[in-house]
Amino acid sequence: MVTKKMTISIPNGLEARPVALLVQVASQYDSSIYVHCDDKKVNAKSIMGMMSLGLAAGDEVEVSAEGKDEQTAMENIEKYLCNHE
Repeated sequence: MVTKKMTISIPNGLEARPVALLVQVASQYDSSIYVHCDDKKVNAKSIMGMMSLGLAAGDEVEVSAEGKDEQTAMENIEKYLCNHE
């Protein structure tokens, strides 16, 4: 299992479209991927779950991935969440 803290840099936060794209990125991998925020833990492959977090730009989350492709999954989720201009 790999776990990493990330700060969201998507300008408008995780609204409907960015959440859908994040779920698409996460769904490419066999690993279990979860986003932790405050006391909530949500499956990153669930659109409704991710929407329920109401994340905004600058919010810090912890992402965990466990499975055979966990390292690649973590790298690509970090690229999506943290490398927006």
